[in-house]
Amino acid sequence: MKNLEDRLKQLPDLPGVYIMKDKNDNIIYVGKAKSLKNRVRQYFGSYGNSTMKVKSMVSNIEDFEYIIVENEVESLILESNLIKDNLPKYNILLRDDKQYPYIKVTVNEKYPRVLKTRKKINDKAKYFGPYPNVTAVNSSIDILHRIYPLKTCTLNLNKKTKVYRPCLNYFLGRCLAPCTENVNTDEYNEMINEILKFLSGRDNELIKDLENKMFEASNNLEFEKAATLRDDIESLKLLNEKQIISNADSNENRDVISVAKGIDESLVQVFFIREGKIIGREHYFMKDYFNDSESDILSAFIKQFYNNVTFIPKEILIEYPLEDLEDLEKLLTKRRGATVKISVPIKGDKKDLINLVKNNALETLNKYANKYSKKREQNLEALNELKDLLNLKSIPSRIEAYDISNTYGVESVGSMVVFENGEPKKSDYRKFKIKNVEGPNDYASMEEVLYRRFKRGKTEQEENIRSSFSSFPDLIMIDGGKGQVNIAKEVLENLNLNLEICGLVKDDYHETRGIIYNNLEYNLNVTSKSYRLIYKIQNEAHRFAINYHRSLRSDAIFKSELDDIEQIGPKRKQDLMKHFKSIKKIKSASIDELLEVKSMNKSSAEILYNHFHGGINEGNRVTKSNK
Repeated sequence: MKNLEDRLKQLPDLPGVYIMKDKNDNIIYVGKAKSLKNRVRQYFGSYGNSTMKVKSMVSNIEDFEYIIVENEVESLILESNLIKDNLPKYNILLRDDKQYPYIKVTVNEKYPRVLKTRKKINDKAKYFGPYPNVTAVNSSIDILHRIYPLKTCTLNLNKKTKVYRPCLNYFLGRCLAPCTENVNTDEYNEMINEILKFLSGRDNELIKDLENKMFEASNNLEFEKAATLRDDIESLKLLNEKQIISNADSNENRDVISVAKGIDESLVQVFFIREGKIIGREHYFMKDYFNDSESDILSAFIKQFYNNVTFIPKEILIEYPLEDLEDLEKLLTKRRGATVKISVPIKGDKKDLINLVKNNALETLNKYANKYSKKREQNLEALNELKDLLNLKSIPSRIEAYDISNTYGVESVGSMVVFENGEPKKSDYRKFKIKNVEGPNDYASMEEVLYRRFKRGKTEQEENIRSSFSSFPDLIMIDGGKGQVNIAKEVLENLNLNLEICGLVKDDYHETRGIIYNNLEYNLNVTSKSYRLIYKIQNEAHRFAINYHRSLRSDAIFKSELDDIEQIGPKRKQDLMKHFKSIKKIKSASIDELLEVKSMNKSSAEILYNHFHGGINEGNRVTKSNK
């Protein structure tokens, strides 16, 4: 808690999004704030005991992060994106997955319309948003329709059809009635162009015109009219408040990278944008003893960072030009298998994105450089202790740990977790479903996992393929004793690989007491940094395996209960689970209750009921069968 108190004092008085994490580094809550300093500190004061939910959440907070944004609109959108992608335990989750609305201008029609939509499709129309303030969207569309007499109906006028009689909107002055074919297309399109300029933020003439009318009404003592115009102006301003967190005109995937220089180290911040939305970020400290330029730091980072990642986007935005930019583009294009463009934006939304990432990089460097520097030093000490304890030739910078999980041999799985420089590298985690072993045989399961992992790694090295498998560890850590270690050695020998391997020895309470290395047991001091590091790695491997095993086991239970029942196919199974939420409720449901499910008929309901109750249905009466 002391460490959190120090960090709370360093929070900025700026708008942004805060991310609460538990001891396993899982995101448990995402929130937004006008002032990060005031809002986050509330949780650790009296507000932290305000409700059972908040009290429970605060008790599980082990760490927190935050992202600075320009305004509350951006914080709303970023909060929504992060909640949707991470499903935090303590957030209220919208299961119907409704989106923030867009304003759609149907420029793909002969006489375009302006309307609200929550779904963006590829129909050649213009979309603006998404907007977190639904009221502002509705008000703004009403205002635009009052100012510009546009078509609002759904009549298809793209092709020459019969001439229609104008509707009531024409006589009220709300529509030019293009259905009568008495409309000048150029004049109509000029109105649409003015709207497009306003919505894209390129022209404020509309607001200026409304302001002039408001002052004129006020001078004429028409205060009610002036107040209405004032409200219209506020709605339009709120709608057009600048936002770069989510871009309606872009479904692109891109990374945005910025550098913040310190005294002897620099911080590189990466924001990940997928389908036009910021879905996450990472920061990395890089040693900078010789005060290299930002361009050199960026170049070195790009080469190292994209060496092992599983996904490379088609565009990477950086803030400084690079001497070897073309070579880097060729390198990343080869690794991605498709064109990769590295750009240095000068203006516009992309430049605003760079500025956003830069601000967060500077903030992270200023506030947490000492914390991360100290953490790195502790990890280095732990790795040095491990090196000295086992008399290794070099520090085990990359450690891969393996674990097996099953329930009496059912749905056996293996996990591989990776730690680099003492920190988890989750992008390199891998899970294995055991294919060739029957029953609870951990030795054979471990043999299969290691063979598959290193066989593929060796193949990818020979084919010059860059991935988490082609990077071999400095030390392999097996959750087991001599037997498991010897199995691992045999696998590596058969593949002609020479890698360091150790095993973890447990005490009577299933806690790690020592390490097996070269058939010798080394005792660990439970207060040492190396022990704490090993304990963290072991728990992470176990957690990762258990979670995967549980997911497979749940799928297997679900499959065995419903999949083999006559007339219950995938669609009905899905509808049943959506309606009843659990197998238990399906089992206890009556035939009439089963018939409430939209895809169920009387025959399938009776078959399902009889499957669980062993009865024969006679109308609504069920009797026991004699079988």
